[in-house]
Amino acid sequence: MDDMPDTDFDPEDESPDAEAIDASDAEAETLGEAAAALLKSIDWNDAGKAESDDLEGAELIAFLVKRLPNQPGVYRMFGAGGEVLYVGKARSLKKRVGNYARLGGHTQRIARMIRLTRQMEFVTTRTETEALLLEANLIKRLKPRFNVLMRDDKSFPYILVTDDHGAPAIVKHRGARNRKGSFFGPFASAGAVDRTINSLQRAFLLRTCTDSVFESRSRPCLLHQIKRCAAPCTGEIAEEDYRGLVKQAKAFLSGRSGQVKQSMAEQMTRASDDLDFERAALYRDRLAALSHVQSHQGINPSGVEEADVFAIHQEGGLTCVQVFFFRTGQNWGNRAYFPKADPLLEPESVLGAFIAQFYDDKPAPRLILSPIKLDDQELLAEALGLKADRRVKIETPSRGVKGDLVDHAKSNAKEALGRRLAETSSQGRLLEGLKETFSLERTPRRIEVYDNSHIMGTNAVGAMIVAGQEGFVKSQYRKFNIRSTEITPGDDFGMMKEVMTRRFSRLLKEHADEAPGAAKEAAAGITDPDDIEDAGDAPFPAWPDLVLIDGGKGQISAVRSILEGLGIADQVLTIGVAKGVDRDAGRERFIQGSKDFTLPPRDPVLYFVQRLRDEAHRFAIGTHRAKRKKEMIKNPLDEIAGIGPTRKRALLQHFGTAKAVSRAGLPDLRAVDGISEAIARLVYDHFHDNG
Repeated sequence: MDDMPDTDFDPEDESPDAEAIDASDAEAETLGEAAAALLKSIDWNDAGKAESDDLEGAELIAFLVKRLPNQPGVYRMFGAGGEVLYVGKARSLKKRVGNYARLGGHTQRIARMIRLTRQMEFVTTRTETEALLLEANLIKRLKPRFNVLMRDDKSFPYILVTDDHGAPAIVKHRGARNRKGSFFGPFASAGAVDRTINSLQRAFLLRTCTDSVFESRSRPCLLHQIKRCAAPCTGEIAEEDYRGLVKQAKAFLSGRSGQVKQSMAEQMTRASDDLDFERAALYRDRLAALSHVQSHQGINPSGVEEADVFAIHQEGGLTCVQVFFFRTGQNWGNRAYFPKADPLLEPESVLGAFIAQFYDDKPAPRLILSPIKLDDQELLAEALGLKADRRVKIETPSRGVKGDLVDHAKSNAKEALGRRLAETSSQGRLLEGLKETFSLERTPRRIEVYDNSHIMGTNAVGAMIVAGQEGFVKSQYRKFNIRSTEITPGDDFGMMKEVMTRRFSRLLKEHADEAPGAAKEAAAGITDPDDIEDAGDAPFPAWPDLVLIDGGKGQISAVRSILEGLGIADQVLTIGVAKGVDRDAGRERFIQGSKDFTLPPRDPVLYFVQRLRDEAHRFAIGTHRAKRKKEMIKNPLDEIAGIGPTRKRALLQHFGTAKAVSRAGLPDLRAVDGISEAIARLVYDHFHDNG
């Protein structure tokens, strides 16, 4: 992992400043104890900084290496603008960093990185294992341009069987696993969790409602009527019997599915022998639901209880890493990743770096299967075991059940990369067509599309989606809650003005030196062609090459006035996409400056723009609905400062509903467990002052 792969530096990422590396308590909780303690105690050594201000590149490195110890540690290389170029670990800082001071023998990529280096910082660690953990964490946070970068870092969903209530619920869970209960996962997608929970409801009749809904029920809900819930909320099932269902569900999710199914089959047979055909039919339906769960899991290997299976495939300058999740002997799905990496980097280096980042914020399973022996494989296994506080093995099987799993993952990685290459090729042709259609100076690398959504002016939001050479770049999407109180409800022009003002004011503040005009001026002073980087190496741009507005001349006029006020009207090309006659798709009109034109009905560029516009519309509508739903289900107790989840739960469990809390007197509020006299007065005053 000490080679120099290529990654994009995300200019809009809200990562901490290069100098601010101390981890917060929240971040530290996601690491193992050793890594957390290490991050909190970081003291970056920048000794000699003043003396080396006039040095750069190999000369700077040669100057700094004299001061380095022969100890394990992590180093960071910085560019002229203070951006982090690379984060690396070393068994010996002195030897590893000293390699960069050599004048020859480097690849073109490494030579470029050395030439761009203007400063370095170092931290020593007790062991190389600690250095590896720290390196992986910093790469994910800082996104250095010359490291392998995982890019897609969404959290995985889990199934949670709660244990903080008398009647446990089965729910989908994301994020920190700090709620009391049993977690099962990870699952590859939210859809896989939803399908599994749906089937488990039919099999075990567990509730999925929130605790507040549970406490407020006076009669069974619809889920009980359609035989998906045992309705413990109204006593339709004895508490002991419901606990038995919970125990069965946990056993099934823990891998003891055979025992659970055998027990149900025996109960179904006994019910049938007793001529209790209604109860027998219930067990029959529950068995069918369990079979449905397992039939949708695909491969269920024998002898592999808990493992993650990795595979890698490189082709056409791109890399795909495929991951399959096996828990409790069951296949819980797979996901494809496309990390940014130097095409010349060996697969064992890319996969090793990827796996280190992959488990930076999640525990590793007991077994990891890889198709190739990784760089520093033993060290990586030791580091993952340190974080998980148990032994973690990394194996490279070639035959048997494990070998078959790896081969299956490899074929999936190859197919996924083939699809991505086809999409990228198609995307490239469409971007070229866009360039010709709108007479752009160059093929656009970043396209931004804007749309608004509201209902009669309420819950108004603006949305920005981003597309690039590899399709939609969802990590760059942004939503804008409309804040101005001076905008007339439903004023689309006013909303668009606010969105554009906020977006481009911030862009100017944070990335003024990357503006198209500034870039041209900087390029004019370049005399060494090697200093001009290949397009494939350059980071994803912060400034758009093209801005599409869902609207006609009015919206475009509003946008242009904002850009002129900011002094960047000549640097940002804006085009309006107005709905056609009768709002028909295919008859859109394009407003570009003084031009107003349409495209042929079957023009691929027209379809491409429609797809961009529809994605912006989808994102805006989804954001608006989420905001509206949040407003609709907002609990009055949420508005009281000092009332957190625990006190809120205590009040709702005692009184049943927020409305009942609002009507309660001070003595009644003080009688609630966990509610002090001061908090009781706070709750009472809130409702009566606003009453």
